[in-house]
Amino acid sequence: MPNWLRSYGLLLRWNILRLRTELPLFLIIQTLLSVGVVLGFSFLMPSYDRETALYLTTGAPTVALVTVGMVLAPQMVAQQKLRGMFDYQRAMPVPRMAMLAADATVWMVVAIPGMIAALLVGVARFDLTLSVSPLVLPAALLVALVAVSVGYAVAYLVKPEVVGVITNLILIMTMMFSPVNYPAERLPDWLAAAHQFLPFQYLAQALRDTLDTPAGGLSAVPFLVLAGWAVVGLGVTYRVMTRRA
Repeated sequence: MPNWLRSYGLLLRWNILRLRTELPLFLIIQTLLSVGVVLGFSFLMPSYDRETALYLTTGAPTVALVTVGMVLAPQMVAQQKLRGMFDYQRAMPVPRMAMLAADATVWMVVAIPGMIAALLVGVARFDLTLSVSPLVLPAALLVALVAVSVGYAVAYLVKPEVVGVITNLILIMTMMFSPVNYPAERLPDWLAAAHQFLPFQYLAQALRDTLDTPAGGLSAVPFLVLAGWAVVGLGVTYRVMTRRA
């Protein structure tokens, strides 16, 4: 464990130094995108009730984490592959999970300002009062873990030339065709059924229910499903990392 923690600390510092010029830009774009989801989507609706306002306000943090974990992170991995940096990292004599944890920490920090800004803007824009659960932080960490692990699994499995296409499709799916910013009942039946097996609606539900606790209490279903997706994402990533080591 001491070696793992030391490796994690050194890799985290190395990641921050390596990305020091890009991180400010990522933070700005991420924050603008998250706030834009709340404000931009609200302009499409001539009127809204509390449910609509709640979905938009809590959906924006989900979009923020998906954008960072499933779009930005895998695209950076793809660039590292093309430049040869990826193989250099994997040749380092460090625990593979420490490498992934250091990367995930950086991306989680990048997502935080956008999440907070979107929540504050949504609460002010719709005059919402939220009933926040103490489990909101573990839920946010679980959502971030799933986003990063699935994003890295995609980046490791496919060729770097097609990572951008796949991640852009994921972003479009999350923002427009997933029950993240609106209820699943508004989707066609076949698409709503497909989302029973995809992580997007559970990512949103975990954040939404812990930011505004339902009267009947929290459901365990989204957390169990997300735990399964995290295991799959981490398992695939670890398998690829160790196979080529």
